[in-house]
Amino acid sequence: MNTDVVPRLGAWQHAWRLVVAAVVSLPVWLSTLALLRSRSGDPGSWILLGDPLVALGCLTVLRWRRRWPLPVALTVAVASTVSALATGAALLALCSVATRRRPVEIGAVVLAYVTASQLAVRIYPVQDSPDALWWVQVVVPALTAGIAVAAGMAVGARRVEVRSLRDRAESAEREQSARAAQARALERNRIAREMHDVLAHRISLVAMQAGVLDHRGDLSAEENRVLVRGIAEGAHQALEELREVLGVLRTDPGRPEPPQPSLDRVPDLVADARASGLDVGLTSTVTATPPDGVGRTCYRIVQEALTNAAKHAPGAVVRVTLEGDPGGSLGIGVRNGPAPVRTARPPASGFGLLGLGERVTVAGGELGHRPTSDGGYLLTARLPWPDGPAHRHERGA
Repeated sequence: MNTDVVPRLGAWQHAWRLVVAAVVSLPVWLSTLALLRSRSGDPGSWILLGDPLVALGCLTVLRWRRRWPLPVALTVAVASTVSALATGAALLALCSVATRRRPVEIGAVVLAYVTASQLAVRIYPVQDSPDALWWVQVVVPALTAGIAVAAGMAVGARRVEVRSLRDRAESAEREQSARAAQARALERNRIAREMHDVLAHRISLVAMQAGVLDHRGDLSAEENRVLVRGIAEGAHQALEELREVLGVLRTDPGRPEPPQPSLDRVPDLVADARASGLDVGLTSTVTATPPDGVGRTCYRIVQEALTNAAKHAPGAVVRVTLEGDPGGSLGIGVRNGPAPVRTARPPASGFGLLGLGERVTVAGGELGHRPTSDGGYLLTARLPWPDGPAHRHERGA
């Protein structure tokens, strides 16, 4: 199967190639006509009528040389035996076959062309002896055939190069599209995780406060106002945080993204949860500052644990424990007791702990979670904390 690129030719492209073939043949035909006249005075009717008609037929057949290159080339080469004006057509057909760069086909057409040129000497007696200077009769057709073959090989090589460049461009475009699609998918996943982490926490606290209003009928007017105010503030904060997350999609490429919360924001997170009515305490023995990635992961772990506690165990006592040092690991523990009041089971997305598992895996840590014997729940995580120059500097300071 031919793998070379063979572009379709228009009418003008066909026409000028055939004109060039006819022009190349014209000196051969005129010289043959002049030699016949010099020998006998009457060149005969064949060279004046038959020869041009055969050449015209060969030029017409050349229109199908790209569909059937070998049969057309052999036919035109054989026909050139009786038509000096078909020499150019034979060379064009040979050039077309050479573009395919198949040695057997090229050799067959060259042999047919050179043999036809030898037989043409017998048909047109332009020399006293057909055997005179036989090497000239072989070398000249072989030389012209070699030129045609070289031109065809060059055209074929150029087509292969164009095909290769086109394939590379298409492959690069496909790879670029695949990378862009992968980047979009990763960005969507990242934004989905951020939206889950941010909104689930706030909405869970709002739902917990609304549940208190629904189940407690003995609250005073002031306590009701505090809970309603907390619900309003929690909803407002959820909208603000949602706006911040979605703002990443609208920022200019050159504008940096807003800073993400890290370990230093965990006390604020606990304070917000306590203000919303969750009985939560924080115990931390961490004195240094971990890398940004470790701190962000720690914040998200605590946030997801508090969210689950507010959703599944409203009113339960929650304790958050942080410990670790540079060069070792950062340990996180969030334990909640059993819920004092059974409420309707809240809707769960099922992606909270799954997202945490992905975050912890990326950070190279370990995540564990299990129910406790008293009906509560325990979530633990351990993140590697490399001992970098910045941490050593902090300890030295």
